[in-house]
Amino acid sequence: MPRAPRERAPFLGLLPLPERQAVAQALRTETVGGLVLLAAAVAALVWANSPWSGAYEQIRDSHFGIPALGLDLSVGHWTADGLLAIFFLVAGIELKREFVVGELRTPATAALPVIAALCGMAVPAALYAAVATAGGGSLDGWAVPMATDIAFALAVLAILSTHLPAALRAFLLTLAVVDDLGAILIIAVFFSSDMNFAALGGMFAGLVLFYLLQRLRIRGWWWYVPLGLTIWALAYNSGVHATVVGIAMGLILRTTRDRDEESSPAARTVHLLHPISAGIAVPLFALFAAGVSVSGSALGKVFTTPEPLGVVIGLIVGKTLGIFLGTYLAARFTRAQLNPDLAWADVLGLASLAGIGFTVSLLISELAFPGTETGEHVKAAVLVASLLAGILAALLLRRRNTIYRRLYEEETVDADADGIPDIYQKTPTTSPDGNPPPQEGR
Repeated sequence: MPRAPRERAPFLGLLPLPERQAVAQALRTETVGGLVLLAAAVAALVWANSPWSGAYEQIRDSHFGIPALGLDLSVGHWTADGLLAIFFLVAGIELKREFVVGELRTPATAALPVIAALCGMAVPAALYAAVATAGGGSLDGWAVPMATDIAFALAVLAILSTHLPAALRAFLLTLAVVDDLGAILIIAVFFSSDMNFAALGGMFAGLVLFYLLQRLRIRGWWWYVPLGLTIWALAYNSGVHATVVGIAMGLILRTTRDRDEESSPAARTVHLLHPISAGIAVPLFALFAAGVSVSGSALGKVFTTPEPLGVVIGLIVGKTLGIFLGTYLAARFTRAQLNPDLAWADVLGLASLAGIGFTVSLLISELAFPGTETGEHVKAAVLVASLLAGILAALLLRRRNTIYRRLYEEETVDADADGIPDIYQKTPTTSPDGNPPPQEGR
């Protein structure tokens, strides 16, 4: 008797209710933070190109700190090496949450977003290398166009007022989380230099102590804040980029709660730090990293110099093609069936939105071309490419917004006002926790 063909798993279908609620909560903060980030970037550009540009550079380059501890840094470096550690701490927690309860918890659900994210990093790097090699430029910036800025991308969605379905937003969020992990690994491996092994050993010892405190269920911020600051200072002096310890501590924090806890340490930390990361840390970094010249000659260099041109092509073309083709091929080989209410054009629009690589791309450009004119041109290229990627995404997603609005209304209507959207209560086969039955689409 011939075996019946195996039913394909749904892709971008209705999210389980708990996952949908977690994604919605995370995206609300990211969206607000993205709007603040956008305002900070605009302020930096206006300030750096105004008659008061000298004051901008003076503030950015002024130093303060504790020289005896090797921490006499400029304001720009404090925001890049210090405040962004908070950003990566939150990213590490979100990554671990994805591994424990999110899309990355099983190989089957992780395959699509991981493959899409990897292709979305590899293709931009390859295009940058091709353009830089053809133009006789430097390959040092190959990692610049690999990053996706989820906050900025969500800010673009907020401005567009698009009713993107929760599954598409969740897929974008998961892509960005994997992207952040890839970025931090690249920073740790390729942008660490002049290693101080004594400080490096102290950093690892601090992380082990951090882990033991979590395992022993030791509570109280007075343990973790001084320890975290010490680990960060040791990392900075070790030659490893200090933001690496942020994602390391985020991965160590417990994401499951004990019976006597209302929430896990990771959840409590995100609740406290996510607003600080999205509303203060990342915008301040943008304020002192995005202040580049936008004169006609400087913008001309973006399209006539191999390094910045490689970044533009990598972010706009590479990100879009990499994520779209990676998702399409992975869906075919993993037998994942696209939600019938959506089309591959929706994935293409989402992929183009991922070409907004603002925060981490600016950070990597500073590491790849420190204090050089090429670095300023590459930063300008990141800004130009992010703007163009946002415009392209707007054109692609707005065309489908009528469909998105209908799906969004179906997902959110709650006629009986019981706090659970009616779509989760339509069929008798819906499970008690609000999850749709396995293998079912919308």
